[in-house]
Parts: sequence; C-alpha cells; structure tokens
Amino acid sequence: MELVKRTIYRYHEENRNRAFGEFRFGPIFMRLCYELDLEAVALELIKDQTLNGFFGDYTSFNILMDMLFEKGHYEDALNVLLEMDRENVRFSQDTYLLAFAICYKLNSPESWKIVNTLLEDKHLHEHELSRRARYFIVALGLKQNDFLKAQYYFSQLQPTESIVYDNLKVLLLAAFGNLKNLLQTLEKASKIDTYFVRKPNFCKDVIIAAREKLELDPDFIIQFEEIVTKLKVSGQINELTLDDLLCEVPHPKGYKMQLLKETKRSQRTLQPLQSFLLSD
Repeated sequence: MELVKRTIYRYHEENRNRAFGEFRFGPIFMRLCYELDLEAVALELIKDQTLNGFFGDYTSFNILMDMLFEKGHYEDALNVLLEMDRENVRFSQDTYLLAFAICYKLNSPESWKIVNTLLEDKHLHEHELSRRARYFIVALGLKQNDFLKAQYYFSQLQPTESIVYDNLKVLLLAAFGNLKNLLQTLEKASKIDTYFVRKPNFCKDVIIAAREKLELDPDFIIQFEEIVTKLKVSGQINELTLDDLLCEVPHPKGYKMQLLKETKRSQRTLQPLQSFLLSD
C-alpha cells in the first residue's frame, strides 16, 4: 500500500494539469481500499489537500462513504460528505442516499439540519430521490420529533407493498396521536387471509412504540393487544427492528456504481461483494 500511495502522489504531482478524457484514477484506488478494508488510508488521502483534484469525482467519495457507513464510522462518513461539498464535487443520486443514511444514523439536531439543507439544495432537483432515500428522511424526522416534515415527505411516497412503508405509516399515526386509524391499520393487516395478497409485517420496536401511545387509553389498549396477538399468531411481527430494515443490503438487480458493477466477488475473500447501501 505504501508503494501505491507514493505512486499516487508522484502521478498527481506530474499530471495534475493533464486530462485523460472521462477516465478517473481516484475510484480505482478507492476500490482497492474497499477490497482490502483500508478505510483509514482512503480517508487520509481523500482529505490530503496536496492531492486536491485527484479524487475530483463523486464515485470516489461515494465508495468511501459507503465503506465508512458499513464500518459504522458515521462521523467520518459525514466529514467525507462535507469535504466533498467543500471541493465542489457534484453530488449524484447515490450521494444523496448516502448523505441521508449517514445523517439518520447520527440522529442529532445537527444531522437533521444537514438533511434539510440538502433538501433545499437547487442541485437536488436534477435527481429523482429514491424511495429508500425518502425512507431515511422520514425516519430521521420522526426521531427528531419533526413530525410535520416527516409526514410531508412520507406523503410524497406512493403506497407500496413495503415493510418499511407499513412501519413508518404506523409510527406516523402514533406520533400524531391518530390512535383510531392506527388500530384500524393494524386490524386490517391482521385480517388478510389469502395467498394472493402480501401480509403486512411489523417490526417489534414499532409495535412497542405504538403500545406506548395506546396504553393511555384503556379501551384502545385492550383492542390493540388482541390485534397484536393475532399478528403474532400469523407471523406478522418481525424480530428485526426498523433500523435493521432500513440499513439491510437489498438484493441487487445491478449496482448503480459502474465500478461495483464489474466485480461480483472479492478477489481477496472470494465472498460475494455487495455495496452496503448503493444498490436498488
């Protein structure tokens, strides 16, 4: 790796003013770090001002943020995002997804402020926000008790047969104290009895959050517990948390990022290689 680093510094010093068409060397180095679990080295070089311009593409930054997210280094991932902004590197659709996921994990007033700033960014209008990106926005809004904005972005989602969608809907109904509709939603889910319709599935932590709201009303809580019992019997209570579902690796149809599209298995471990967030 030291040889690779020296080569990069020398190459950049001698060729910083040369263009090679659309070809970028930064993503190749980031890909190497991804393969070898060298996120610290990648972070060191991307922040090195003497290499300014070498990582002048969103793919390099996206790979590093994805790697840091997977490792749980959310503060470092946010710093990479901020560095990307300082260097005026154009954001891609995947960049916004990563940004919202990172801010969701940090779950602080500051990270919620960053999300709102990004949502007001004029460049965001060049991209269609993915459903998954909106899920992170809604979930963080709920965590930060900004229920109106969470509801606003949830309302932009088309109803779908998605476990995450169903659970966010329950949390929003609970947040606004719409207990009657909350019970009706759960009861309707418990009455689906056909192979041709997907049975809604609810996370354990979401059920707990709903119970906390309903237990203040004796009539509602009795009805709620009866419905939950039916859901448990039919296998509609999931042991996974909503956080687990938001951050799990989807079954990809194909990688968004061209580099990640090339290799399906790690050359080092021979295990299937999946980007943690950057897949549909």
